[in-house]
Order: sequence, then structure tokens, then C-alpha cells
Amino acid sequence: MAEFIHEPVLLEEAVEWLNCRNGLLYIDGTLGGGGHSKEIAKRIYPDGRLISFDVDPDAIVAAEKNLAQWKDTVTILRSSYVNIPEILKSLNIKKITGGILLDLGASYYQLTTGERGFSFSKEAPLDMRFNPDNPVSAYDIVNSFSEQELVRIFSNYGEERFSKRIARKIVEKRHKQPIKTTVELANLIKSAVPVSSYKIHPATRVFQALRIAVNNELDNIEKSLKEVIPLLEKNARIVVISFHSLEDRLVKNLFKYYSSNCVCLPEQLICTCEPKKLKILTKKPITASQEEIKRNPPSRSAKMRVAERV
Repeated sequence: MAEFIHEPVLLEEAVEWLNCRNGLLYIDGTLGGGGHSKEIAKRIYPDGRLISFDVDPDAIVAAEKNLAQWKDTVTILRSSYVNIPEILKSLNIKKITGGILLDLGASYYQLTTGERGFSFSKEAPLDMRFNPDNPVSAYDIVNSFSEQELVRIFSNYGEERFSKRIARKIVEKRHKQPIKTTVELANLIKSAVPVSSYKIHPATRVFQALRIAVNNELDNIEKSLKEVIPLLEKNARIVVISFHSLEDRLVKNLFKYYSSNCVCLPEQLICTCEPKKLKILTKKPITASQEEIKRNPPSRSAKMRVAERV
């Protein structure tokens, strides 16, 4: 295993907004190399508790090493943040008393480790699974989904304006032989779009779309937020860092929904809404400083939103 290198984005800001307090329970839904978890552990030691989740076995190994000093405070579980409600129930935990952090970005390690198949600049099998046990890989989608399904994925998850051209080219190619590698797919995409349209590498949006589809990322975010918000104790906070406009829009809309006094349709005469569950603490998303962007360029896409249970 290569060294797990990943610098957590908005580290100080995220932990500060999480309002870490000793004696309370916190959740890190996306452990990665343990950067955020380590800072949370420092602030809630000795009587607080942190439960951290990740599906990537390489991330777990790196985080266990990084957090060894805090092993009495942090419990590391190999599982998706989608399973937080179920796992807390199995641990007889009814409420998240402190708060929860979700950093929705892929790690530098995942994006740059060739064999994971996330990068179009490194020759590797088409994979893109955060969880190696996931039954569906990018290879399966590229080589078996219909042309219409590929167009939908590239348009919806990548906002790729040449989705139809690229999907048609993929289908033509795979009729002759399967598309097996990242570079093979990247070159095919490059040949499908006009050279004059290049502002970023032409494979960027399609690779992003495939990663989102392989890992079911948007559905997982929506499901998780809907299920963990009711588990927050009063005054507990939820901090979400997203890296894609679709993710940020989803978080923004769900925070708005749960912080509204009424979401009934205009024609409904009697309100049947439950009391609002959240108070939004960041009207506009928090972004990385110029200093952080210079030091850690992937942070330029990060947007952080924070809300508090009422």
C-alpha cells in the first residue's frame, strides 16, 4: 500500500463550527486519513466520544495509525455513513449529542493511486469504487449501461454538454471490444469532443460523473442527511463539506427544508408540518482561504454549510 497522503480541507473551520465540547458524542462520517477526526479528538478528550466511519480499507489503516494516540476517544468503523443510524442503534446510542461532520470529497490518495482507477492521467483498470466490495465498478457502467443511461449519467452528474457524442462513441467502441482502462476511456472521450471546447481536460466531467454513479454518491448524501438530522440532540451541529455544485445544492435545499416553519403546498389550507428541526448557521457556504488554496489546490472547490438542531 502506498503512503496515504491527504490534507483535510477547511480543517480549522470545520472543527471550530462543529463546536466540539468535552463529554459529548461526535460522528465523523467520512474518516479518510483521520485529519478531521484527530482535531475533534483533541478537543473532546478525555470524556468525549468520537465514532468515525469509512468504507475504504486503505483509509482505515492510515487513520488507525494517525489516531493511535486517541484510541480511547475514537472508535473507527469500516462502514458507509449511510449506515450511521443502523450502527448507532446497534450500539444502543439514541442521540448524537455533539454533532456530525461529513466531508464528501475523495481523498488525494484515492484520486492519485493508479490502481483505484479514479484518474484519467494514470493507466489503470476502470474501477472508481471507494468501497472495493461495491459490486458495480466504472467498467460495468461503461461497458453494459445503455446509451441513454450513459447520456443521463454524464449530463446529470457531470453537466457534460457533449454527453450524447461521448455516449455514442463509447457504445460504438465497446461493440468491437470492451473499454478496459482509464487512459483508453479518456482518449476515446477526447476524440469525441471538439478540440475548440477544451478548457479543462475533456475527460474531467465524465470521470466525475462515473465516480458519482459508481458510488451512488448523491442518493447516499440525501438518504443520510434525512436520517441523521432527526438523530441530532438539541444544539448538536451538522457540518457538511461538498466539492460539487450538485452536492452543495442538495445540502442547501435539505437544510432549507428542515429549517422552514412550513413546507405545505400553497393550496393546503391547514398546515400539517412537523416543527422545524434545524437552524442554518451559515447563510452562505464557507470556502477555503487563498492561503489554503495555494497550499492545497483541491480545497478551491470546497463549500461548507453548517446547521444546528433546534
